[in-house]
Amino acid sequence: MTKKYTKEHEWIELKGDVATVGITNYAQEQIGDVVFVELPEIGDSFSAGDNACVIESVKAASDIYAPISGEIVEVNEELEANSALVNEDAEGSAWIFKMKISDESELNDTLDEEAYKAIL
Repeated sequence: MTKKYTKEHEWIELKGDVATVGITNYAQEQIGDVVFVELPEIGDSFSAGDNACVIESVKAASDIYAPISGEIVEVNEELEANSALVNEDAEGSAWIFKMKISDESELNDTLDEEAYKAIL
């Protein structure tokens, strides 16, 4: 699986037509200590760029955007009980949601790791 990134600091990993989405390590460092993650509902549909959920930290609430269009098929319920996991493993076990992709061409608007690091 290849990991892609957005300019809004989300990452996306594709397996078949399902994308796993989370925030980057850089994003979690900027957000600070995460105290709550408001997950989207399974079955919700989003267009690329839509506000999909919210992460709250001791500093502020941050919108997390859908990097592509699709339908939510799974959420990481572990984040409800342990939101600090976002600070511990943002680009791994702290994935936020999985969505079935509706328009694969939108992946062309994402960045590879090298291009993402260049914008930091």
